[in-house]
Amino acid sequence: SLYVSEYFSQSAQKLSFYSWYGNAKLFHFHVPEDTVLLRWLLQASRGKGPECTSMEITVHFRHGAPPVINPLGTRFPANATVRPSYNISISLSSAVQNTTFVNVTTPAAGDWFIAAHLPEAAGRIEVKGFSTPCPYMFQADMFVLRLTDMPVLEPGVPMPHTVVSPAKPLHVKVFVPKHASGMRFQLSSCVTSEQTACNVRVLLGSITLPQSFQRSLTCTGSINCSLALDSPPWEKWLQIMVESLNTANGSVSVEMLASFTVCRPGSTSSFLNFISLNQSQAGARPGAAGSSAPAAGEAPRNVSGPWSSCLQSQPVVREDLDVVSVRYRLLNGPSVPVSSLSPTLLLLNLNTGTDSGGSLVVSLLLNKTSVSLANATVVACVSAASPVLSLNATRNCSTAFSQGYPLSVSTSSGEAMLIVLYPQTDDWFLSMQLLCPRGQGDCTSAEAKVTVFAYLTPCFNDCGPYGQCSLLRRHGYLYAGCSCKAGWGGWSCTDDTKAQTVGVQNLATLLLTLSNLMFLPAIAVAVYRYYLVEASVYTYTMFFSTFYHACDQPGVAVMCIMDYDTLQYCDFLGSVVSIWVTILCMARVKKILKYVLFILGTLLIAMSLQLDRRGVWNMMGPCLFALVIMVTAWVHHGAKRRHCYPSSWKRWVFYLLPGITLAFIAISVYAFMETNENYYYTHSIWHVLVACSVAFLLPPRDKHKKPWAWSQKLTCRYQICQNDREELYAVT
Repeated sequence: SLYVSEYFSQSAQKLSFYSWYGNAKLFHFHVPEDTVLLRWLLQASRGKGPECTSMEITVHFRHGAPPVINPLGTRFPANATVRPSYNISISLSSAVQNTTFVNVTTPAAGDWFIAAHLPEAAGRIEVKGFSTPCPYMFQADMFVLRLTDMPVLEPGVPMPHTVVSPAKPLHVKVFVPKHASGMRFQLSSCVTSEQTACNVRVLLGSITLPQSFQRSLTCTGSINCSLALDSPPWEKWLQIMVESLNTANGSVSVEMLASFTVCRPGSTSSFLNFISLNQSQAGARPGAAGSSAPAAGEAPRNVSGPWSSCLQSQPVVREDLDVVSVRYRLLNGPSVPVSSLSPTLLLLNLNTGTDSGGSLVVSLLLNKTSVSLANATVVACVSAASPVLSLNATRNCSTAFSQGYPLSVSTSSGEAMLIVLYPQTDDWFLSMQLLCPRGQGDCTSAEAKVTVFAYLTPCFNDCGPYGQCSLLRRHGYLYAGCSCKAGWGGWSCTDDTKAQTVGVQNLATLLLTLSNLMFLPAIAVAVYRYYLVEASVYTYTMFFSTFYHACDQPGVAVMCIMDYDTLQYCDFLGSVVSIWVTILCMARVKKILKYVLFILGTLLIAMSLQLDRRGVWNMMGPCLFALVIMVTAWVHHGAKRRHCYPSSWKRWVFYLLPGITLAFIAISVYAFMETNENYYYTHSIWHVLVACSVAFLLPPRDKHKKPWAWSQKLTCRYQICQNDREELYAVT
């Protein structure tokens, strides 16, 4: 046999601490057909700085769809099926880099996914630029070894083959036809070249992760051995590996035979399906002569009899709605007849390669008036690759190489729902059959009507009221995940273990919004001292900060007066400009220069916030530049007057030092103390401290300006005129 090795690589990704599925970095590979060996090369590395500590990286593997993981131990939604993912841990302690190999023999062909992430996030809110996070990088490479001329085992034809040595197993493959209800593999005429007892092992199927249902058969001596499989995967190549267990390095000759039992389906004719499709979309024409379409709610019968076949296939139309959003519509109506003689089968097509990033939802509703026997139960099974065709005999919902998901409805419980998270790329089948209790009338003539709703959605229930469904992308592959808020957790944000109560949510909203009212004293001081431009900036900041935090709340206490992004931008802009104008006002420069700096600085701040809204230098840059201007101006004033500026010790003790202290405390709280849990009160403290510091730091009004005296300004016009003449005389 000729082996060919291939190598696939993807660029490294920076890992993140885990708080939701979007923090896991996904790698998507495609394993070609006839692959006999798959090797993953996993490379993890970290930075060399002092902030880099020992870390453990968790890597998950899955075939057919992204792995379903639960690092936080939260609850999944009700009726959701969860099977643990296969994962390994990579430790980065003293070594800066770690290289790990993972081998998979006879892997299943198709899509394979790897998800890697760091441990649970600490929840601390870090200001961009104040701290340097340690970079943890992860890269996955894939090596495959495949056969270019794998022998094909023809069904029903005995084929002799030779296992050259124990170190070189024999690989063959057989194609499973559609509607195959069973497969029988037989191995005979086992002869060794050393004339010793024959001892071989046969492995049927491929390995899939996290669960593998590869079947094993050990044959000893010359006795024929066989293995029967129920419901093999339809229209797929099935790999068979034969390896010698003899200790001697000799060849083994065997004869293999594969035979299939094919089920004859009973379904409506293609012409009737076409007529039904046209009527469901355009509507039936009343009074049309010669119409052969069935009546509404009545399923067309096969000419060979309604229940004469081993299964009854119902036509299903796949309707693509959006990205990772599909609806399945039954041509004969949502009500499906179910009998006890043979299972009713529905095909749910999920093999496009773009459907595995959502959630498959199947809902059954039993029409209790249609069941003629009391205590009868409709047993259903949702499975991939092949349907379950023996629901009467096996209630565990398993096929030859996979485990399905069982459902049941009865007269006592008429509803059932199943949620398959990240369904693997394949043809999915819904099998239903009526089971009657013993000794309760004739079950062969009984029939039940079951209404079936099946659809694929990006996020189940749109993540609920406390979550946001986000569409994630890795290269060209799209998948969805829920980002939870207000303390809720879980895959679909249904875990309320740490959820905030409505009272706590209202309190958080009130604290974050009403704390902005502390700008009112600063506005009053600015107006009293004739700093009207500064007062306008503080009013702008107070307004947009209040309504931004009212819109930014994660719970139900939310009010948005305009677009969220607009509110956030205006809030950030007002905050930085408020600091900018306050420090320039303290500099006591000439008015024309001050207002030029006001406008120019505001324009530059607006530009920088558009480039990077959360960068620390968007706030620190204007602050430092304004401080340089202020210090320069104060030194100039002090040198000109030949004494310290400001000259009053009361100004320093009662205004400047308290204002500077409040500002430093506010910056410390903002940069180092905020977490996701205490955000609503630490950020409220930031609002109060900043607003109070502004009221302390604003300089006194100019000496030539008198306090506001509305009575004089409204009644004595001669005084105003006299002041104008004096100013005009002083200027000339």
